[in-house]
Amino acid sequence: MSATDPVQADRETQIKTANQLKLIVMLYDGAIRHLNLALEDLAAGHERYDRANGHIVAAQDIISELMASLDFERGGEIARGLFSIYLYVNGRLLDGNVRKDRAPLEEVKRLLAELRDAWDGISARKGLAEQAVP
Repeated sequence: MSATDPVQADRETQIKTANQLKLIVMLYDGAIRHLNLALEDLAAGHERYDRANGHIVAAQDIISELMASLDFERGGEIARGLFSIYLYVNGRLLDGNVRKDRAPLEEVKRLLAELRDAWDGISARKGLAEQAVP
């Protein structure tokens, strides 16, 4: 995509102006979007397996980014728990990709949607709290 693409420009602006919690939500959104595309490609059959692979790998890359962003010192038990979830998710994505099986991808999509909604709720509460401060 070119630098003058309005959709790409809008996405870059959102990323540059988002707070850390919104960025986490955006990462989850990206992973879920890639899983939806991978599921469509798998449903289309073996002629689109290469595209499905690309989307699954992109989702794994996003999960790896989420793993790398964890702060174990400040996050403690929550960070360790999320790390374990992310390890599990990456394993399920690998399994689904190797076997070209939709079930692990659907499972991961549901799990990521729950985590995304939780982070979005935290972000919204933080936003309200910041607005309440004079």
